[in-house]
Amino acid sequence: MAKILVIGAGGQLGQCLKVVAERRGITEIVFPAEQDANILNVEGLKNLLAKEQPVYVINCAAYTAVDKAEDEVDLAKAINETGAANLAAACLANSITLVHVSTDFVFEGNEVKLLKEEDEAKPINIYGVTKLDGEKAVAEILPTHFIIRTSWLYSEYANNFVKTMLKLGAERDELNIIADQVGTPTYAIDLANTIFDIIVSSSKSYGIYHYSNEGVTSWFDFAKAICDISETDVSVNPIPGSAYPTKATRPAFSVMDKSKIKNTFNIEIPYWRDSLVECIKQINK
Repeated sequence: MAKILVIGAGGQLGQCLKVVAERRGITEIVFPAEQDANILNVEGLKNLLAKEQPVYVINCAAYTAVDKAEDEVDLAKAINETGAANLAAACLANSITLVHVSTDFVFEGNEVKLLKEEDEAKPINIYGVTKLDGEKAVAEILPTHFIIRTSWLYSEYANNFVKTMLKLGAERDELNIIADQVGTPTYAIDLANTIFDIIVSSSKSYGIYHYSNEGVTSWFDFAKAICDISETDVSVNPIPGSAYPTKATRPAFSVMDKSKIKNTFNIEIPYWRDSLVECIKQINK
């Protein structure tokens, strides 16, 4: 199999890629340490890619602190836009295909409709703006790219909504969770499998793709499902977003249409609740 290199190997998706690579027997894969794969270090990137000579690079490195990004604009922009551009340029110089992970937050999310890849991207927070600018940089610099927009990522690794709910549910009698923001949770193990499916296909159908688990839910229903499946004895109450103001505005409805990725790569996508059951089973191990 073609050699793969993962940038951002220590993060949630990077850890899931490592697990899935082991399960699938993918051995031609490199997970460099963060200091060796800093996307803001142009010279370091050049050296890394020249040394390893991968055919594919998967970019999981991102600034993802949505609320903090409103204050740390320059840092979010550096990592999500400049870093993506640096990586795309290094891939171009070495004839490498880049799989770049993006987000549903590139959309305004003010309409109840499934979001297609060609729909207008109009982000409503700094995080979304910097991720969209990163997408544009990758597309302008590097023809051989797959940009995968995903949403509400969770797994048994790193910090995420599922692990937070399990922790808070064990500590408190009740949880108040926003019920008027709707999207789809994505199990990062499922996303990792799909990324490898794309690479294994050797497809040249470059461009933007949407991937999340199947189905639609609110943060409240997601939290309720987490507590029900894990048999956590806590009362979960729905609240409006206005009752829990945050620095960054979130899309109200950001459910993505996955037809393109399913048809192009002939993949089946698991339903969000089925994947959540599997994740909680892994956490309980």
